[in-house]
Amino acid sequence: MSALSKLKLVAAHAEKKSPMVLRRAKLTGKITDQIAAAKAATEGGIYASKRAKFVQDSETGERKQIEIATRVKPWWWKSPTGKVVVAVRYGAARIELAKGKNAIEVGSMGDLVAALEAGKGAVAAGELDSQIEQGSG
Repeated sequence: MSALSKLKLVAAHAEKKSPMVLRRAKLTGKITDQIAAAKAATEGGIYASKRAKFVQDSETGERKQIEIATRVKPWWWKSPTGKVVVAVRYGAARIELAKGKNAIEVGSMGDLVAALEAGKGAVAAGELDSQIEQGSG
């Protein structure tokens, strides 16, 4: 009896994700970074996202993977009225959340995290698909 005859063999194909699903995942990841940066800012700290990078060792010549910190530019700022305003971005473009409105005004840094989490939920639910499509160009 062969080893393969003991296994259940099937014809499987990898499922391709639609471009919209990939765009949602990208934006959701960026909003997650913004949430972490906002939490760090309220506690007086600094947040840096981590990513993997391959480098070549100069002595041995072999490639190895290292983890480097990347800067997370905040999407929020203080308005002249003293309130915190946050704009959701896809790449370099601000996403228009409603007709003629591209930012969310929150009272303070504490409310910023809740607003970002609500925005993350809207992206995951597909409420901003047409705006993401426009932002992706």
